[in-house]
Amino acid sequence: MCEMSLPETFVNGFHDEKEVRRMTYNPLGNTGINVSKISLGTGGFSYFYGDYDIDECKKTVHEAIKRGVNFIDTAAWYGHGESEKILGLCLEGIPRQAYYLGTKCCRYEKDPKCMFNFSAERTRKSINESLSRLKLDYVDIIQCHDIEFAPNLDIVINETLPTLQEICRSGKANHIGITGYPLSVLKECVEKSKVPIDTILTYCRSSMIDNTLDNYTEFFKSRKMGIIQAAVHAMGLLTNDGPQTWHPAVDHIKQVCSQAREYCKSENIELGKLALYHALQHQQAGDTILIGIKTRTLLNYNLDVLFNGLSPEEHEAYQEVKKILQKLPPQSHWENVELEQYKAKLSKSN
Repeated sequence: MCEMSLPETFVNGFHDEKEVRRMTYNPLGNTGINVSKISLGTGGFSYFYGDYDIDECKKTVHEAIKRGVNFIDTAAWYGHGESEKILGLCLEGIPRQAYYLGTKCCRYEKDPKCMFNFSAERTRKSINESLSRLKLDYVDIIQCHDIEFAPNLDIVINETLPTLQEICRSGKANHIGITGYPLSVLKECVEKSKVPIDTILTYCRSSMIDNTLDNYTEFFKSRKMGIIQAAVHAMGLLTNDGPQTWHPAVDHIKQVCSQAREYCKSENIELGKLALYHALQHQQAGDTILIGIKTRTLLNYNLDVLFNGLSPEEHEAYQEVKKILQKLPPQSHWENVELEQYKAKLSKSN
């Protein structure tokens, strides 16, 4: 979509038209949806990512949408429903036409025995719970969450996805998506599914330390699927604040990213801005870049990078950070780490 045109989500009298015209919108696969280049992740509207302020969350959501951000992502898993509940409060007073929203099912509780449930019965219950918390009649995308954790892929293909198709036919959702970290598993699911899958959401796979998505983009695009790329900041590794203690990356990755972080701090430059800039320059980074944002400060610096790029000082720092990160291979990831941890906890609890 042309950068200067107005998207179908534009609401006269609500949006800041000048800001909306600055935003870039891309087709999300074959869904008929045009999504803003930057979209709003709300995992931080819960204790998963530290403290948050409900009033600030609400102001952030309102400002983001008024300035042209038109896709919001949440999940039943984030804070075990907390994110959806807070987001429901934040959406009050915003026209439903003004945004698209995706949520997720199948991942729920902290207890490993109850964490995942891919059954049809639980999936049907989940969408009703999500809509109640969000105070909405429908979501635009319902996604099967972290499919690599399913007991086997067959249950996702033969039970979860047909149930999501049923949910879409009921009018409670419009499109079906799958999410996960291992791109090979997402690809296999798409290849084997008899239910058309409209979108994939992957994370940390098109960043300054991992370009794995490049190997899969052509496949997903050939299927006319929308690509939602989350966590280009590598879940906090590529920010000045650093990651949460639970981050699954191995120590070597954390150490090198810490060196980049300390360099940026010494130069009074935000590493997160450099990480987003890198993703924006990379054409394989997906139709929309999903960023966890819970304050207007974070919103403003991300939009500043999108609209204005980097300052000369930040450009210089960007080059230095790339040199530091060359200590890592271009596909530095933690695939299977969380899965093995989950299996170990599940085995112990049983």
